[in-house]
Amino acid sequence: MTPRIASTLMPLMRGIDPERAHDLALRALRFGLAGADRSPDDPILAAEALGLRFRNPIGLAAGFDKSAVAIAPLMRLGFGFVEAGSVTPKPQFGNPKPRLFRLVEDRAVINRMGMNNAGLAPFLARLAHLPSPRPAVLGCNIAINKEGAAPLRDYPALYTAVAPHAAYVAVNVSSPNTPGLRDLQGEQQLRDILAALAEARDAIAGPRPPILVKIAPDLSPGAVEPIVESALQHGIQGLIISNTTIARPAPLRSALKSQAGGLSGPPLREAATALLKRVAKVTQGRLTLIGCGGVGSGADALEKIKAGASLVQLYAAFAYDGPALIPRIKRELAAAMRREGFSSVAEAVGVDAR
Repeated sequence: MTPRIASTLMPLMRGIDPERAHDLALRALRFGLAGADRSPDDPILAAEALGLRFRNPIGLAAGFDKSAVAIAPLMRLGFGFVEAGSVTPKPQFGNPKPRLFRLVEDRAVINRMGMNNAGLAPFLARLAHLPSPRPAVLGCNIAINKEGAAPLRDYPALYTAVAPHAAYVAVNVSSPNTPGLRDLQGEQQLRDILAALAEARDAIAGPRPPILVKIAPDLSPGAVEPIVESALQHGIQGLIISNTTIARPAPLRSALKSQAGGLSGPPLREAATALLKRVAKVTQGRLTLIGCGGVGSGADALEKIKAGASLVQLYAAFAYDGPALIPRIKRELAAAMRREGFSSVAEAVGVDAR
């Protein structure tokens, strides 16, 4: 099966419960049923960030494959990078079902999954069996359990555990679906977490993958500067902007819009891009930024890049359109860059935030 054929079956999946459909999609990917995109990437899409080389700047956001069951097949779909997780120290069932909702009229998703995942041990075992060389860059997203968590213990321990496998590590302190997690974005708590992570990183004798922090789109304007200051103080290399939103931007047409949880997809794009641009103005190139939220086309990806992102992630659009989205969005991005006179991704980064 090819990615295009796999995508033609996506409308059939919409008749299935969303979480069940997601589980089936992961199973199909794991057994290679979604095919692979073997076409070479346009050279204009090559990117360098975090001291790494990316064949293209399009990545899959965390949350799609929390337990790393289909990472290699996902990489073969043409992504420049894939972020596995969020993984927690112990297995976690997550919140009661139903907890995943399609807002079809808005091409959006609301989830209150609660970071359901199999825990660190099987996650590491699966990463250890990934092919070498890998088809794409691997990121690992780490988070704390809902119960029994000790952030200053758990985040450093998770970083140390995934470091041998990850090209970069993303720290999730912004999911709206774990009680109290977003509070960790507060100035003093985040500073303490980043100090503990920096200490763990500096103690590693082997690879020390760059650390990024994933932040919420619902931050108050005054919260940006302290986050940036804490990141720079502790040698954190980047920020992912952003996680899902608890806001409900108007107009949302779906009858499911009042469901509790984090909203992702096109309704998030404007707020996430505005935050990205604001962070880019504060960081002035001192941190690598990854833009996430509402990306579904090459034009959306270029908007994020021009707002300050060196790399771009998507999720909801992939859930709706399937594997054929990836080659399409890359073609659209390359064409849009040439129309606007850019010869490289680096040349376009942040032009709208200067």
